[in-house]
Amino acid sequence: MYIVYFIVLLLLPIYAQMKVKRTYKRYSQVRSTSGMTGAEVARLILDQNGLSNVRVVEQQGFLSDHYNPETKTVALSTHNYHEASVAGTAVAAHECGHAIQHKEAYSFLTLRSRLVPVANISSNASWIFIMIGLIATIQPLLLVGIVLLAAGVVFQLVTLPVEFDASKRAMNQIVAHGIIRNEEEPYARKVLSAAALTYVAAAATAVMELLRLVLIYTGMNNDD
Repeated sequence: MYIVYFIVLLLLPIYAQMKVKRTYKRYSQVRSTSGMTGAEVARLILDQNGLSNVRVVEQQGFLSDHYNPETKTVALSTHNYHEASVAGTAVAAHECGHAIQHKEAYSFLTLRSRLVPVANISSNASWIFIMIGLIATIQPLLLVGIVLLAAGVVFQLVTLPVEFDASKRAMNQIVAHGIIRNEEEPYARKVLSAAALTYVAAAATAVMELLRLVLIYTGMNNDD
């Protein structure tokens, strides 16, 4: 049973990462018919949504694309920033989807932003308590670790609707503004779906690990 659990825990994130890399690589080589670079796509979407104050900048690294709500910046990885591809278009639109969420005070994005400091602290501290609790068989410490870990799991779960909604907004934007043609829509959806899978995998593994620790804790209580 534990062998199956650890295999799933190990392979699920690896599969998700391989899937997104493979899908991105495939459609980053498909030139978009609009001929617009990722930077141009982002700028168009932002301006059309009253977000001219949001900057579009180049970011070093592979798939390092993100939106920073504090600096109001859409950062695109070098390839997506400069090249005109279906994958770059989808990724740029997705990050703009987060900018639109921010402007509209999308509830789950607001909640996730508030959870960031809590998740950062709890995720780092939880395993200290968990390891001490498990090694020394100290139930209260294990419980503290589980509670802290649960805060991180909540963050992972809240992230899912944020990412799904950003992808939905991305598709709506690139279709509404004629950035992609009908035949390109399935390709863009595949890129966004593959990216979303990484978040699903992260949330699933986090929930599985939390449940395992809860079962260990309840087993300790039953032994007393």
